[in-house]
Amino acid sequence: MSKNTGTKTMQKGKVGAFLRRGSVPLMFIVICAFCIPMAGLSPSYLINEIVTRMGRNAFLILSLLIPIMAGMGLNFGMTLGAMAGEIGLILVSDWQIVGIPGMVLAMIISVPISILLGLFCGKILNMAKGREMITSYIISYFINGVYQLVVLYLMGSIIPIKHTSIKLPRGYGIRNTVSLLDMRQKLDNLIPLTIGGVKIPVMTFIIIGLLCLVIIWFRRTKLGQDMRAVGQDMDVARDAGINVERTRILSIIISTVLAGIGMVIYLQNMGNIATYSSHSQIGMFCIAALLVGGASVDKASIGNVFLGVILFHLMFIVAPRAGAAITGDSMIGEYFRVFVSYAVITVALVMYETNKRKAKSMESEQLKQAQLEEESK
Repeated sequence: MSKNTGTKTMQKGKVGAFLRRGSVPLMFIVICAFCIPMAGLSPSYLINEIVTRMGRNAFLILSLLIPIMAGMGLNFGMTLGAMAGEIGLILVSDWQIVGIPGMVLAMIISVPISILLGLFCGKILNMAKGREMITSYIISYFINGVYQLVVLYLMGSIIPIKHTSIKLPRGYGIRNTVSLLDMRQKLDNLIPLTIGGVKIPVMTFIIIGLLCLVIIWFRRTKLGQDMRAVGQDMDVARDAGINVERTRILSIIISTVLAGIGMVIYLQNMGNIATYSSHSQIGMFCIAALLVGGASVDKASIGNVFLGVILFHLMFIVAPRAGAAITGDSMIGEYFRVFVSYAVITVALVMYETNKRKAKSMESEQLKQAQLEEESK
């Protein structure tokens, strides 16, 4: 009886732990299951939209995995890389380099800018150990101000911009929208494939797949192992001879560079740049999608990325239609999905902190019990 009771208790504990870890994905599965019939959208339309959004967003979300591995949490500073990618695209648009060559050149331009911004961000985060997420969030606002200064005043006055089509009428500064029609979906359409009416961006998925393989390989390298050691315990890693500060900075630099490349892929799919706002919510939505996929502040996998893209963007597609069907006002669905994206981050952070405190209290209880057993002996 005691063995059966113990087994049942263990099983209940495992089920409880699974539900705690998977509570956010399960919640989104329920929301999507409720909204899909209400939206009245065809399966082929939904699949087509999900495939498109996966190609558009997956690279950006994958850039978040490296800092999590290094114990730096969710990198809200990925917005810095997104801004670097936008600067590369603006310059390439002015130089009239179109198609795949324009994309590649924009990525090349974004890399040194991303490295400098990542280095700056990493150094600041090393001064704010334990508060990396809120610090990276505020840094993104600061660098956004610098970005606005560059594109609004310096481009056209100090940085040469020739074409009036992207300049403001006053002669300097960049217009609110920069067209990328000559670059639009050139990567997605490079290897055309349509199955059952679903357009599949083969080349984009190949690049995303290569990045997944690089991340898997990177985890096994010396630097990857160092990052994992730093993420588990900085003091132990330092005692083992790992340069903790340098390793943390490198993780942020890699994430920022990948975010810059990912932003170019994202914007070529969209076909235009909203100069002053494209990057503003990209970090928030990427982080929300990763958390929806079941990731946490200290643990995330490639599987979480793809599950998160599917669930989060499925909710984005069906919520406005479902809101319109229920209330007669599609804006209700818009408000709902924005509310949910912020709520997911809040819930994930609260759950992480709660679980962390529970783990600490369990460790202290075990330590007390061990001390009592030693004293009784």
